[in-house]
Amino acid sequence: MATRPSTPHVSKKVYEARLPRLREELVQLQVQLKECGFTVLLVLAGVEGAGRGDVINTLSGWLDPRGVETIAFNKPTDEERERPWMWRFWRTLPSAGRIGIYAESWYTEALRSEAHGERAQEHFESELANIRHFEKLLSADGTLIVKVWLHLSKSNQQERLRELEDDEDTAWRVTADHWKQHRHYDRLNRFAEELRTRTNQPDARWTEIDAAQERSRDLAVAELLVERFRAHLAKLKATRRRKRATAKVRPLRASGLRRLRKLPLDQSLSEGEYDVRREKWLGKLHRLTQEAFQTRRSIIFVFEGWDAAGKGGAIRRLTSAIDARDFRVIPVGKPTDEEKAHHYLWRFWRQIPRDGIAAIFDRSWYGRILVERVENFARPDEWQRAYSEINDFEEQLTKHGTIVVKLWLQITKEEQLKRFRAREKTPYKRHKINDEDWRNRAKWDAYEVAVGDMLALTERGCPWHLIPANDKRFARLEVLKVACGQIEQALNDRI
Repeated sequence: MATRPSTPHVSKKVYEARLPRLREELVQLQVQLKECGFTVLLVLAGVEGAGRGDVINTLSGWLDPRGVETIAFNKPTDEERERPWMWRFWRTLPSAGRIGIYAESWYTEALRSEAHGERAQEHFESELANIRHFEKLLSADGTLIVKVWLHLSKSNQQERLRELEDDEDTAWRVTADHWKQHRHYDRLNRFAEELRTRTNQPDARWTEIDAAQERSRDLAVAELLVERFRAHLAKLKATRRRKRATAKVRPLRASGLRRLRKLPLDQSLSEGEYDVRREKWLGKLHRLTQEAFQTRRSIIFVFEGWDAAGKGGAIRRLTSAIDARDFRVIPVGKPTDEEKAHHYLWRFWRQIPRDGIAAIFDRSWYGRILVERVENFARPDEWQRAYSEINDFEEQLTKHGTIVVKLWLQITKEEQLKRFRAREKTPYKRHKINDEDWRNRAKWDAYEVAVGDMLALTERGCPWHLIPANDKRFARLEVLKVACGQIEQALNDRI
C-alpha cells in the first residue's frame, strides 16, 4: 500500500497559495470526465476522528456539485439483507461522467464488525473475495477507483476526539463507541492494515494520507485525485484507440458447440398427451415454488434461445403455476442511455428479486457474450472477461441462497425459417418479426459458436439446461420439468 508523503503542518499562507491552481485543476478534471465518459469512485476510510466528513465537505465546495454524488451506507436494511451482500453497492454506482465520493463503502461493514468483535473468519474471507472481484470488475470496465486511508496516530486520535468533545457545537460527533475504538486502537489498526493489504490491487490500490493537520490532509486528497485522474485518462485513451476489428467468430472451447449440435430435436408430444402431463408438472411447480418462497428462497429463471424458439410461450406456461404476486417477468432489450452509462451488469443487478420472489428474465446478461460479441458491440477484451464476471455474479447469487435456473431453447435453422414466415403471414404475430431478426439469422453460424462457448464457459455454479424446442408442446413441458427438478434439488440441498 502506498503512503503518500504529506507535510504535517501546511501554513495558511502556503495553503491559500496552492489552492487556486488546485481548484482549477479539479474543475478541469470534471469537464474532461464528462467528455470522456467514465466513472470516478473516491473511497474514503480511516480511523475515527480523521475527518472523512470534513474532507467530503471541502471537496464538495471545490468541485461542481452537479457532477458529484456523496454516498454513505449504514447497517443493511431488511430489503438489502434479502439480496446478495454486494447488491446495495452494485445498485448505487454513479453513472459515467460523474464522481462518487464514498463516506461509507463496502469496507465499512468489515471495519465496523471488527470494532465490535463480530468478525467470523469465513464470512470475512467471502467479503474480501467479493470486494476484490467488484473492484476488479469496475476497473476493467474503465472506472477509476481512488482509495484513501486517512491515518491518525493513537495520540493524534485522542487529541482530535477531545477537541471535538470540548466544543459544544461538535461534541455530538463523539460517541462512547468512538472512545471504545480508541481504547482498542492497536488491534483495530492491525486489522485495518490487513484489510488494506489484502484488497490492494493494481487498479484499486490504497493510499495512506496523514490526517493530523486538516489543511495538509485536504490538499493531499485533492492532489491525489487529480494525479490519478490524469494517469487513468492517458491509459484509457490508449485502450479506446484499439479498433474493434471484425473477425470470424471462432470457438474458444469446442465442447459446448458439440453439446449443442448433439441435442436431439425430433421429440414431440400429441396435444392430448401434453394436456395430461402439463397439469401434473404445473401442480408440482406450484408446490415447489410455494415451498421456496415460504423458506425465503428467491428464484431467477434465465431464458435464452434462438429468435422464434418459443421463449414467450414457455414463460407464459411457467408463470401460470406461480402466484402473480410472487414473480416479475423482465424482458431485456437494447440498453437505454442510462444503462449504457453504467457497467453492463448494472441493469441486471437492479432487478435481483427479494427473498421469496421470482424473477423471470426473457434474455439476460448473456447478451454480452452473444449479441455484443457477434455484432462487434464489445471489444474482444470486454466480452472475453465477461465469462468470469458472469460466473462470479451467479456464484454470489447462489451463495445468498437464490435458485438460478438457466434455459437455452434450441431449434433448427429450418424450423426458425418456418416460424419467421408464419409470423409474417399472421396479422397478430407480425409485430414479432422485424429486419433485425433476419439479420441475426444471416449470422446463424457465428451465433451458434457463441452459444457453444457460453455453454462451455459459464457453468461454474449454475448449469445450463438445453431444451429441444422444435416441438413447442415438448419444449414447454420440458421447461416445467427442468424447473421442478432444479428447484427441488436446491431445496433438498439446504435441508
